[in-house]
Amino acid sequence: MTTQREITVTPDGVSPEQFMQAMTRFESVVGPDNVLTGEDRLTPYRKTMMPVADEDYAMSAVLQPTSVEQVQEIVRICNDFGVPVWPTSTGRNFGYGTYAQGNAQGHRHQVVIDFRHMNRILEVDAELGTALLEPGVTYQQLVDYLEENNIPLWVSCPAPSAIASPVGNTLDRGVGYTPYGEHFMMQCGMEVVLPNGDLLRTAMGGVEGSNSWQVFKWGYGPYLDGIFTQSNYGIVTKMGLWLMPKPPAYKPFYIRFRDDDDIAEIVDMMRPLRMANIIPNAVVFAHALWEAPAVIPRSKYYDGPGAMPQAEIERMKEAEGFGAWNVYAALYGTPEQIEVNWKIVTDAVKPLGKGEIFTQEDMAGTEPFEYRAALMRGGMNLQEFGLYRWRGGGGSMWFAPVTVAKGSETLKQTRMAMEILNRWGFDYCGEYIVGMRDMHHVIDLLFDKTHPEDTSNAHACMTELIETFRQHGYAVYRTNNAFMDQVAECYGPVQRRVNQTLKRALDPNGIIAPGKSGITV
Repeated sequence: MTTQREITVTPDGVSPEQFMQAMTRFESVVGPDNVLTGEDRLTPYRKTMMPVADEDYAMSAVLQPTSVEQVQEIVRICNDFGVPVWPTSTGRNFGYGTYAQGNAQGHRHQVVIDFRHMNRILEVDAELGTALLEPGVTYQQLVDYLEENNIPLWVSCPAPSAIASPVGNTLDRGVGYTPYGEHFMMQCGMEVVLPNGDLLRTAMGGVEGSNSWQVFKWGYGPYLDGIFTQSNYGIVTKMGLWLMPKPPAYKPFYIRFRDDDDIAEIVDMMRPLRMANIIPNAVVFAHALWEAPAVIPRSKYYDGPGAMPQAEIERMKEAEGFGAWNVYAALYGTPEQIEVNWKIVTDAVKPLGKGEIFTQEDMAGTEPFEYRAALMRGGMNLQEFGLYRWRGGGGSMWFAPVTVAKGSETLKQTRMAMEILNRWGFDYCGEYIVGMRDMHHVIDLLFDKTHPEDTSNAHACMTELIETFRQHGYAVYRTNNAFMDQVAECYGPVQRRVNQTLKRALDPNGIIAPGKSGITV
């Protein structure tokens, strides 16, 4: 018989009696201590940074399994009782609006699987530069393991990284700032619990006795790993990653540009260097209002209503030494290679007649340079959490449209975003991240969630950003739970139907994360 528990909500379509039967079986699988219910224990999981009421994301319970076998049993129980389940690795997807990945808006009160106890680093091969991880492993944990074992490999991590999960970030197709920064490209092999409880090992993992699961991505037949990213087709319980060999030398640098319109020339200047792999990592172009929150309070220059006036932004830039655009990149390799590539970089900057270039020796001990320099070698840092203090009130959403890496795109997108944000009373806190040929435009929409009007405006602003950019042929590559359906619409009805067809085939009962990425049965 199940432990006497406070059950505040039950999944839609599941009677209290059925849910209590399911809870009894959950307890028999993971143990009573790993079944969380009641307001006190669930409130931290319901905390969101999105412009919605936290109670709209109330879950029925949280389960904390310790093994893949337990996850398989949980899924089978969920099928038996029609209980939906939402997996979360560490629940620290701050940039996209949530602490715990709670319910997709408009869907049933789900049971959350929290993988904090499945946090084993199963294997690291120092010679091949591979790792096999469980979903509860954090970036900090992996870095500490490498350092403690004197393994000369670097980890690519996202910005607020130490408490986030490499598995979770990769599954959401997140990015980092080293040459291995395209995280899903550096993923190799998954173990997945399917919605019927079966266990799939992708690619070479399906071959009994194989030793190449973490080195050869493709295996035989259709490539399956991709369908388990940003989807709800299964629950990933192990993932292989490629880690970067520590280079003999490393040279981070910073280029400061004074005017907002300089961004077009900067991107066009840097793109050939990136495509030729002279600069092998993603190049960041951070606006002054992205730089500032990491080091100063907004109230130092403006504490009034609405967006910060341009005159105050200019005053802040002059006083604090920020550029309108602040460019960060790095060189990697032998000292000889870096010397050659450094000349190529400086020779590309000089003809612009603008832009001040600084090395680590020039900027030693200054922020945000030290933060960026650490990030580009996989160093753990929470400096970017300063963004969330900029406006106060705990509200944040990242709007991240993708486009081609051409300067003309930056002028168009920046002006569109600024106009919409400022009209709703929000600052343009943005940066561009240039990959090989693509460009992510990451904007943090910061608002005061304790203020109802500000929260309502933030929701309306995000809705308008998504729709306006869609009309111009742009769409975001990730979003928070409250806007998944709207973003899915941007990609067209055929893609939605294909996603639904896969969902119905693999998960006919709609058990796993219903509504994730706009995918339902």
